[in-house]
Amino acid sequence: MTNVVEVKVGLHCDECIKKILKAIKKIEDIETYNADKQLNKVIVTGNVTTEEVIRVLQKIGKHAIPWEDVQSQPNC
Repeated sequence: MTNVVEVKVGLHCDECIKKILKAIKKIEDIETYNADKQLNKVIVTGNVTTEEVIRVLQKIGKHAIPWEDVQSQPNC
């Protein structure tokens, strides 16, 4: 089953992005993954859950939240 997982994570520099994509690449059963630096958004498709993606990012010290939770946060 293919899911599309979108999470918000701080993409401050190319090194961060490289580290994040390297960690995501290790998740089993993923098809595609992409980082959008403008939106601070990581998109992963495949047989994966939002929780799995967030857990992998937390392991490398990145704070990630589900994209659907971003809309409910005030812009301050």
